[in-house]
Amino acid sequence: MKNAAPAVAVTPDFVVEHLVDTARNRRLLAAFSASRNAKGLEVYLKTCALADEAANESRTYLVKDSVTGELACYFSLRACLIPLPLENGLFTTVPAVELANFAVNAGYRSTQRPAKGIGAYVFLEFILPFALRSASFVAAKWLCIYALPEPKLLDYYCKNLGFSRLPPEKEAFVYGHVKPKYDQDCIFMYQPL
Repeated sequence: MKNAAPAVAVTPDFVVEHLVDTARNRRLLAAFSASRNAKGLEVYLKTCALADEAANESRTYLVKDSVTGELACYFSLRACLIPLPLENGLFTTVPAVELANFAVNAGYRSTQRPAKGIGAYVFLEFILPFALRSASFVAAKWLCIYALPEPKLLDYYCKNLGFSRLPPEKEAFVYGHVKPKYDQDCIFMYQPL
């Protein structure tokens, strides 16, 4: 029997629901549009998210405007192990929660309030608490992400959301062992939970 989704999260501005909670949620996917540089995140939501749910590969959550019901953004979480090199060719692993996908709906951003800060708000109010709650059940140490390789975005993740990069040799080790093809050009970032 499949485990039930976590309880719905609610703030005055947004409601978070698991993608498969309702048929209406699945219909909302068609209206989602990512920014020009993040079309892969739009394609994932529309063509892969449901299959990943069915295969137990990741959990996708829709963040909806609490007044209009519009899809404001989405995020996907999954468990992972991050390999890190030790001396003499050995390595260790760090258990983590991966923020596998995270995108704001460009259509929502252009027409609704607040025009800025949706990503940080969703990260701090929903994603980070979900990751911390998951870590309390499965003993994860990090929250990690493969970020799009855009300097402005990488800087934003560091300064506003608390992510860091590994030293170059450790970053290269991660890429050589677990970097998903889907995230081929992306940059690994993490933060302690």
